[in-house]
Amino acid sequence: MIDAVGNPQSILLLGGTSEIGLAVVEAFASDRPMRVVLAARPSPRLDEARARLEGRGCAVETVEFDATDLGSHADVVQKAFAGGDVDVAVVAFGLLGDNEQAWTDAAHAVELAQVNYTAAVSVGVLVADRLKEQGHGALVALSSVAGERARRSNFVYGSTKAGLDAFYSGLTEALRPHGVVVTVVRPGFVHTKMTEGLQAAPLSTTPEAVAAIVADAVRTRKELVWAPAPLRFVMSILRHVPRPIFRRLPL
Repeated sequence: MIDAVGNPQSILLLGGTSEIGLAVVEAFASDRPMRVVLAARPSPRLDEARARLEGRGCAVETVEFDATDLGSHADVVQKAFAGGDVDVAVVAFGLLGDNEQAWTDAAHAVELAQVNYTAAVSVGVLVADRLKEQGHGALVALSSVAGERARRSNFVYGSTKAGLDAFYSGLTEALRPHGVVVTVVRPGFVHTKMTEGLQAAPLSTTPEAVAAIVADAVRTRKELVWAPAPLRFVMSILRHVPRPIFRRLPL
């Protein structure tokens, strides 16, 4: 269980090669080694992630996970919980995609929707059921400020994150009576391999900075955080900009 000062003993990372997700694990592991379950497709990156965490003293297990294989998700979650309770589960997988391709190529658009939204809902339901059965734990969902208002430059990706955000925000309310805290995290532009080569947006941040915010949110049982925090006020303003003006903004 998560101890009195908010340190978990075990963590499940769905998206076991995610740079932000791994930074979250390391943020908790800085206090003490943990049992870590990395769920991802087998790859050299997964091997590197395992070695990286084992170097910190963590006991690391890997579970093969393909977000697009919805029928396998129940087995993935069952294996992840087979070694005991999971204190923190992090949903960190996703695709950025190419917006110009996505709104003209149905297959690409559907791929983004399946990975970023449908798969996230699938594992969310399954993990929520196990956490509810435990009667404790934290579930973290990595959303995005892109989901707060659709922009011409990435509206397909933003729409998938809007769906994820709404689902996990609702799950927050559903699980509260069962002793489980759900935290929705809304990062802005994060410097990762996924965003490499893209022009950085204002208030851009790093995986480590996002991870520090996530760790604090879990420890203090916060249900919604922005990364960095000032994005909350920026997005509050942008949500209320009239559409004729909004479409002229360089977003």
